[in-house]
Amino acid sequence: MTSSPSRPSSLALLLAVIGVAYPFLVYAALGRVPAGAVVLVALALVGARLGLLRGAAVARPLVPVMIAVALATAALALTDSRLAALLYPVLMTLGMAAAFGLSLRRGPSLVELFASLPTSELNPPDPSPAARAYMRKVTRVWAVFLLASAALSAATVAWGDMAVWTLYNGLISYLLMGGLFAVEYAVRRRVRRRESAG
Repeated sequence: MTSSPSRPSSLALLLAVIGVAYPFLVYAALGRVPAGAVVLVALALVGARLGLLRGAAVARPLVPVMIAVALATAALALTDSRLAALLYPVLMTLGMAAAFGLSLRRGPSLVELFASLPTSELNPPDPSPAARAYMRKVTRVWAVFLLASAALSAATVAWGDMAVWTLYNGLISYLLMGGLFAVEYAVRRRVRRRESAG
């Protein structure tokens, strides 16, 4: 019996929802359940994402990042499971920044790999040199953005206020990402119009 083609995308959506909900889960759970149980949720998320990446075009730059995040989270949990639960979003964001940045050295850029996915409408299957150059610029922007976001996330951990930590990691960081997506989409449409006119 073959699996439905929509199953991977449904699982990806579910994991995204759980990932967004993670800070709120931490906020509600810490102090009520052992922090180690919350860390297990984070590790299960990483494991599920690794399973979803199997065989995907983006697996090469992302799998090492996911493994590094899991190992760092687990290592932190051995000494301070509460801190590990709070630092998980920082580690994940740093890992993604590393994946974007390192893909610029080895190529193709991570944005180009995302664009090559069957469900992507970013670019045609065989992008032009100008499109590849544009995608490298966007990859660079995402790497810098994610580094800044990780720094802000770490600052909320250091601040020590759970409400601030939850607000940034569960809402503000995603609003900022959405804003960057929207700006990039608008720029991409203008670039495409300019190329078509030329």
